[in-house]
Amino acid sequence: MKRGLGFLAALLFALWTATAQALVSFTVSDIRLEGLQRVSPGLVFRNFPVNTGDHITDGRLAEAIRKLFKSGYFDDVSAARDGDVLVLQLRERPAVSLIRLEGNSVIKDDDLMKGLEQSGLKEGEVFKRATLDRIRLDLVQIYTNQGRYGADVSTEVETLPGNRVAVNLTIDEGDEARIQHINIVGNNAFSDEELKELFEMELPDFWSFYTKSDRYAREKLEGDLERLRSYYLDRGYVNFSIDSRQVSISPDNKSIFITINVSEGDLHTVRDVDIAGEMVVPESELAELLRLESGDIYSRKELNKGRDALIKRIGDDGYLFANVSPVPEVHDDKTVSIRYYLNPGKRTYVRRINIKGNTRTTDDVIRREMRQMEAAIASSEKIEQSKVRLEKTGFFAEVNVETLPVTGTEDQVDLTYSVVEQQSGSLAASVGYSQGDGVLLGFSIEQDNFLGSGKNIGISITSTDSTTEYSFKSRDPYYTVDGVSRGYEVYYRKRDFDEDDTSAYSTDEIGAGMNFGYPIDDFQRLNFGATLEQVSINTAQQTPQEVTDFLASEGDNYLNLIGKFSWRDNHLNRGLLPTRGYSQSTSLELALPGSDLSYYRLQYNLKAYKPINEDETWIATGWSRLGYGGEFGSNRYPFYKHFFAGGMRSVRGFKANTLGPKDTPTAGNEAEPFGANLLITGGLELIFPTPFTAGSGKVRTLAFIDAGNVFSTDCATGSTGCDEGVELEEIRYSTGLALSWLTPLGPLSFVLATPLNEKDGDETESFQFTFGRTF
Repeated sequence: MKRGLGFLAALLFALWTATAQALVSFTVSDIRLEGLQRVSPGLVFRNFPVNTGDHITDGRLAEAIRKLFKSGYFDDVSAARDGDVLVLQLRERPAVSLIRLEGNSVIKDDDLMKGLEQSGLKEGEVFKRATLDRIRLDLVQIYTNQGRYGADVSTEVETLPGNRVAVNLTIDEGDEARIQHINIVGNNAFSDEELKELFEMELPDFWSFYTKSDRYAREKLEGDLERLRSYYLDRGYVNFSIDSRQVSISPDNKSIFITINVSEGDLHTVRDVDIAGEMVVPESELAELLRLESGDIYSRKELNKGRDALIKRIGDDGYLFANVSPVPEVHDDKTVSIRYYLNPGKRTYVRRINIKGNTRTTDDVIRREMRQMEAAIASSEKIEQSKVRLEKTGFFAEVNVETLPVTGTEDQVDLTYSVVEQQSGSLAASVGYSQGDGVLLGFSIEQDNFLGSGKNIGISITSTDSTTEYSFKSRDPYYTVDGVSRGYEVYYRKRDFDEDDTSAYSTDEIGAGMNFGYPIDDFQRLNFGATLEQVSINTAQQTPQEVTDFLASEGDNYLNLIGKFSWRDNHLNRGLLPTRGYSQSTSLELALPGSDLSYYRLQYNLKAYKPINEDETWIATGWSRLGYGGEFGSNRYPFYKHFFAGGMRSVRGFKANTLGPKDTPTAGNEAEPFGANLLITGGLELIFPTPFTAGSGKVRTLAFIDAGNVFSTDCATGSTGCDEGVELEEIRYSTGLALSWLTPLGPLSFVLATPLNEKDGDETESFQFTFGRTF
């Protein structure tokens, strides 16, 4: 009986083996897919490594099925044989028909859906449980990194008809954990308060709701620790180390406690400093660039500044790829020896200079500012100087330069200057309003880069309450290839000073002139020219005695040939909204011999910028505007050439042109500002980051203090009640906030100001604005 059962088992095993061999051991003539609904056949064949004509075995078939299953698109995969046709029987995983979000507010729905899509969860796609589980963990980690340690994400998969599912994500974002304590252990050289000031993370204070500085984040902690390390290394503690950091969370996940353990080590000084390697520049010249000397407290910051200075100096002589390695050697006597190893490499030449991004400005306008030439020795100084000159044109919002080695050579580079165009002029048309001028009707355009040519063109057809003007001016800054400029000006101007809240008289002015400019160097420029001008004075019933007395002496029509001379020294890094450097200018307007009047008018302007921090977001600035006018011989200084103070470009907070001496009032009228021949104004400003602009280079905010006034040095040409000379008690002061915005049509500036010492009779304005000028 047992022998019969054994025989039967052997027979069944042989039949099963024969059947299996018949199923898998054959040459595939075709592959048929069954059960597909949404998944494309192409996706199946890409993940199933068996093709028509292949001879398959059981091992190969099993491996192919496993690979297809791992694609994640199927719940079940099986194979059958129909003759020489391989039949794949597939059961697809359900498709995601709907994704529901609930509870999220910190991460908006659109941002969260984009993140889910990038992670592989998207409506219409095949549902994968593993993907959903990974997304849940990733979301929890994202909230944790934001300091929301109590965050939780729950998921639910709802089955829908048609082999579809809805995925429900319920998010409990939790509260942000706040830093309640920062403890530094092991510090003796510096106090806790001094070290904590280095940290971006802080304990809660009044501004925490805005700054979020009391929120913990791992990246913020790493940045704070690096600042702490640099602080010690820059102050002589060579062996400083951060031994450990502990971050503890309260049981309710709402409070963070940070402990940092440090070892300061000893204070080290510099024993000696030397330079080794190939000296392509005299060693004595290089040594003068080093920031550290024997006896100084060691500083890693100064060490690196010395390295950068050596690289730049060697680069100025054409060794752009010089390598300078500073190596400090620490001694047991608490001193450090520093050696700079120089490897200048080969002298480099510029093969080609490429220009990118100039959609409006022509290439030649950019190339004429280049101080680095093609086929010449590459110079770090000239490359940077070319960049600065482009920035100072005012045509570009941003200028970057990239140095690229030429493939296949060791001594050639290509330079690529990338520019971002910006509005370099202003446009006004139709109806507008301006404080000081009132209603504006007309059209004016001022373009410093006309049609991308680099030329300045100005056309004005303007009518305001106080001024009617028709003018045309043109200036070519490169009239010659050497940078000699030439300009023209033709104008007709009618000014009603009474409408400008000054004395009651008006002028008609017709003039034409030409001027030339000569560059002294890359920073200084001389300009001179001449204008032939016809001026007529018109009086009114309220015209003050000072004007009528002048007209009785000098007449009311003057034909003057006016010489104009100026000098400018510009070291600003940009034409608009500069961040560092200074600019000063002096100008002289002089009535030349043969003119009906004899006078001169001298002005001086200064503006300086000094960054306070390294990223140049906090900047201290100072400005001054001075003027003086006088007469020659028996002629009197013309009153219509007086200086005025008050307004946007003077002492802000006081109404434009209202400071200084006033005229003698006529019967029934009040005294009006008359101006004077001496101008003294100036101020200090603090530029600070503009809130909510994310570092935009088109907006600038600042706090300011202004001071100044106008004074008369000769009361014979001033008002009858004026006091001669400068009186310090008459200096006016104001303070406030200002904002400049580079709009597509030109700069727009606003001021909120408060006078600090206004007196009876002063006219003040707390809000002022202007279009076409920046601060």
